Amino acid sequence: MSQTQVQETEKPQFYLTEEHHPEHSTMLGFWLYLMSDCLIFAVLFATHGVVGRNYAAGPSPADLFDLGLVAFNTAMLLLSSITYGFAMLQMERNAKMETLFWLGVTGVFGAIFLAVELYEFYHLLHEGAGPTRSAFLSSFFTLVGTHGLHVTFGIIWLITLMVQVKKHGLNPENRRRLMCLSMFWHFLDVIWIGVFSFVYLLGVLG
Repeated sequence: MSQTQVQETEKPQFYLTEEHHPEHSTMLGFWLYLMSDCLIFAVLFATHGVVGRNYAAGPSPADLFDLGLVAFNTAMLLLSSITYGFAMLQMERNAKMETLFWLGVTGVFGAIFLAVELYEFYHLLHEGAGPTRSAFLSSFFTLVGTHGLHVTFGIIWLITLMVQVKKHGLNPENRRRLMCLSMFWHFLDVIWIGVFSFVYLLGVLG
């Protein structure tokens, strides 16, 4: 027996075998991440609930928010969730190009959502209603801005996955990643529905 063979046999078994991350452990880990994100948004919602009416003699939500524009933006995010669902259905059919198409449509809706949100922020800042104007505006910019950062990260992740799917196809690893992004994207939808109802609707109509 050669010296190389002797060295191989002396190595522990776990060193010789290739380790794989089971799908269930990946999904469990991602669920734990989403739960931690839930805690972050719960704190931001609670903070807004406490200071959301402290206007410091400044503008109130009724003075600032355009519910028509916010409703349009909400529709963009909800449509992106639907199109992502279409992408997952095509993934189950192992239709690579159709999956990429619907992922691309999802990204477009997400980009429109971000563009409208940035326009809203710019308009508020132009009107002198920045985050330092009152406690209400501080909590508003923090909550909505945190959600916007999540959407930005989701779009970057989406583009990365589209490149991976185009290059490697719908292999098990990419399917698992698409599933994780699906949970993340729908999670952002749920959070935004809370923002739209609690921050915008209650702020203007409450």
